Amino acid sequence: MSFQTTPTDIPVAITTPSSASSSDEPRLHSERRITPTWTVLQVKGKLETMTGVPPSSQRLRLKNPGRPDQWLDGDDTVIGEWGLMRGSGIEVHDTRPQAARVNFTDLSSVEKYVLPTETYENLPNSVLAWKKNQKLGRFDPNALSPLEAMAEQARKDKEEVEKRGISVSKRAITLPSSPPHIRRGAIRFVGPVPTIPYPGVKADTIDSSEPQPIWVGIELDEPTGKNDGSVGGKRFFTCPSKTGVFIKPEKVEVGDFPPLGLFDDLDEDMEEI
Repeated sequence: MSFQTTPTDIPVAITTPSSASSSDEPRLHSERRITPTWTVLQVKGKLETMTGVPPSSQRLRLKNPGRPDQWLDGDDTVIGEWGLMRGSGIEVHDTRPQAARVNFTDLSSVEKYVLPTETYENLPNSVLAWKKNQKLGRFDPNALSPLEAMAEQARKDKEEVEKRGISVSKRAITLPSSPPHIRRGAIRFVGPVPTIPYPGVKADTIDSSEPQPIWVGIELDEPTGKNDGSVGGKRFFTCPSKTGVFIKPEKVEVGDFPPLGLFDDLDEDMEEI
């Protein structure tokens, strides 16, 4: 009985043709070791896990370096007989109509799993569990309720307004500011802005008599703002579009900041000549 050596597997590049709407690059580029004694049908079965194309819908094109491409027709033929060699490539063509192909890149139709709140709260290794163990946030026995925190913020804002001398019509700059990115303008509003939500507090639950956080509305000299003096559909002052901004009192510095003139930058350049 003669001894027969086991055929050596050959590494083959596996590709799929690109779609007409995309670039010329293949949609799949991988490598698979192929045993030369496999039949074409066996190879198709191995490639199904890589391409997602059923063997019955595959048509393989063999690409050998320096030789014309060949279609591997005949599922029962041995692939080694087609001249498989090192450096060969197999291009997998899907013969199914486009509508019958599964689109693995479209996630819009995939049902998303949402972890139930009760399940998450009972997990021992979640961020929520860590906060419970560390008594942080709402698990801190000394933590203020959202309404209490809002009232405390209102108190701090009032102190900042008084300390910084913030009032309507005064000139101010926004902080942080450093040349050349200094935003200056005139204060047009100082007070609560109910349309800006406070964390943990619903707007419809706030009593108008309760102290609310204070915001400073500024009309900037340049269109580097975010609004025209209105927020959430409610107007608090009027200014051109993109020149209005609402910021917290601690981000405001009142002072002698004259309006920017048309030739301010030109004057600065002339001084450097």
